[in-house]
Amino acid sequence: MQHIGKIDGVMKMHPLFTAAPLLVLAACNSQPQQPEVVDSNPDPLANQIANAAPVELPPSIRVEKTFRCADGSLVGVVFFNGDKQVNVRVPSTATTPTVLKAPAKGEPFTAEGGWTLTGDDTKITLTQPEKKALSCHV
Repeated sequence: MQHIGKIDGVMKMHPLFTAAPLLVLAACNSQPQQPEVVDSNPDPLANQIANAAPVELPPSIRVEKTFRCADGSLVGVVFFNGDKQVNVRVPSTATTPTVLKAPAKGEPFTAEGGWTLTGDDTKITLTQPEKKALSCHV
């Protein structure tokens, strides 16, 4: 760097050398530009997803119980939070449950074919297709 001279042991720099870098930086920021967005793989379902109805998550399990019925059989029932759905396994060891739903909390749970369940997680009444209603307890 070029120095003008030494005054009292301190080197003085030419004002042009200190101002030049600041002028260059100021010129760079005078017109900010927006970055160019390149979408080489647009989502073909973007419109459909944006206009879709909100998704409702399935309810979480509240409690799972095994009930002993009046005829000596065992029935497995999974009660879900919200009290609008139960899964019933007859017998209790069955691998595929029957899903029964209620239109509102406190109303009977039903499924196609004649399934009905009323009660709570301590005592239920279960009606299966073409069978009598069974009273069951924990």
